[in-house]
Amino acid sequence: MRLIATSWVGRLGQLFVCASLALLPVVAQAAEEDPWEGFNRAMFRFNDTLDTYALKPLAQGYQAVTPQFLEDGIHNAFNNVGDVGNLANDLLQGKVQNAGVDTSRLIFNTTFGLLGFFDVANEMGLQRNDEDFGQTFGAWGLGSGPYLVLPLLGPSTVRDAAGKIPDSFLEPYPYINDVPARNVTRAVDVIDTRASLLSAEKLISGDKYLFIRNAFLQNREFKVKDGQVEDDF
Repeated sequence: MRLIATSWVGRLGQLFVCASLALLPVVAQAAEEDPWEGFNRAMFRFNDTLDTYALKPLAQGYQAVTPQFLEDGIHNAFNNVGDVGNLANDLLQGKVQNAGVDTSRLIFNTTFGLLGFFDVANEMGLQRNDEDFGQTFGAWGLGSGPYLVLPLLGPSTVRDAAGKIPDSFLEPYPYINDVPARNVTRAVDVIDTRASLLSAEKLISGDKYLFIRNAFLQNREFKVKDGQVEDDF
């Protein structure tokens, strides 16, 4: 009996050592990607608390009282404004074909789509691109740097955080002189964006911080490399 017990203890010890060795690359990668995890988790809790008690209820209320066609139209209008940034970053990355698509989208949606309320370009087969200065910096060879959770703005990296500065100049808000109008427009934009994420939120499982971090980093790598990423499987 003692020999059997000793054998099982030995096997369990071997399994533990093997599992630990298998996890070493994962732990090392996490430490490399997220060396500021303590700060990031604290900032994540702050953002999550603010979202839980303020932003999410506002988004749910907005979605509840806004007719679907109006919600879609508002979302389309903000996307139309965002196509200016897409076009600029297309050009900076040398994506001539995408730049042509985004130029056409701006023209058609702003005119026939009534300032972007209707996404007529999408119906014409002109699919919207999604580019920003963080992706442009990545296309220029700049590494992402460590993962970073920004106050109010959420998941980011050092590179993407720096990219938000030039991105801000391509938004309409710096050019709206009327302060109340600027604040209301920005607030509606934030609430509309949060409302669009309500359905995706149901996919989150396990450690919420880790889930969002990993999903964000994988998504950013996919975008920076235009989908040309290695398949782990």
